[in-house]
Amino acid sequence: MIDLRSDVKTLPTELMRQSIFEAELGDDMAGEDPTVKALETKAAELMGMEAALLVTSGVQGNLVSMLAHTQPGQKIILHDQAHILHYERAGLARVAGLLAHLLPGPYGTLDPAAVEEAIWPPDLHRAATGLVALENTHNRAGGTCLSVEQTEAICAVAHQHGVPVHIDGARIFNAAVALGVEARKLAAPADSIMFCFSKSLGAPIGSMVCGNTDFIQRAREARKLLGGAMRQAGIIAAPALVALEHELPRLAEDHEKARRIATTLSRLPGVQIDMATVQTNIIIFELHREDMTAPELCQRLADYDINAIPQSDVRIRFVTHRDISIEDTERVCAALSEVLA
Repeated sequence: MIDLRSDVKTLPTELMRQSIFEAELGDDMAGEDPTVKALETKAAELMGMEAALLVTSGVQGNLVSMLAHTQPGQKIILHDQAHILHYERAGLARVAGLLAHLLPGPYGTLDPAAVEEAIWPPDLHRAATGLVALENTHNRAGGTCLSVEQTEAICAVAHQHGVPVHIDGARIFNAAVALGVEARKLAAPADSIMFCFSKSLGAPIGSMVCGNTDFIQRAREARKLLGGAMRQAGIIAAPALVALEHELPRLAEDHEKARRIATTLSRLPGVQIDMATVQTNIIIFELHREDMTAPELCQRLADYDINAIPQSDVRIRFVTHRDISIEDTERVCAALSEVLA
């Protein structure tokens, strides 16, 4: 089965499995797990930040970051299609107690002038701005990237008003590869960043939050509050270390596979796809045909051993990853051509 549902569907490599078996372990809650400490040190170094904290998931990473940066009753400025808003069970409101101030923008970007206008001055009547959140790559925009310059512009405005900036960088290494820059340069303008090991990097579990030492201490306290403190977490950290060592160089292959599939889709009748959004390993397209809906297309693809899920009656997302080979990519292109031509 060729699984296009998400890059979280990858299975750990044999090297990852072996690393779990051989991992040196200790009590992470007490700061005694050497493998976790090694991973956190490596992650902080890659992001150019002082410290890092291992968390169980990207959702938990974003939530502990919001809790560490803000106070209940403040507001968070974010893109109106942000993952934090659409896919994280309203944790920003239910747990962090934040008001969402949503801004539109093409391809997942925010206009610095609009961000500045949304940062309200001190007022007895209105919520103070506690945080600006960015997303890189941007999931619902199709895996699009924020450049260093775009991030710098937003952060400059926020910092001018004393507001911190957090990056939901679940796939930040995809952005770095696509833009041809180091991940640390994409993270540098911000106050914190979260990235995932279990998406395009292919590890079985875990995400990382990076920031300065004081922020990470607050994030550690928030992780405890959420029940996220762990014991012998080296079994999570070990395959993540393998992922950082072996998976980064091959991310460009995932982007090329996505581009091949998107190019095929762009030539088929009834398909609407903005090729400008196909920058990394995510493909989002719409199907507008009288003879077939998006769910029906996914059902037809299952006959070709291709697993995909619709996002609506017309919208589908494909995600390429390590477990989809070039040969698999060609099979997907052939199946799409046969079903839709």
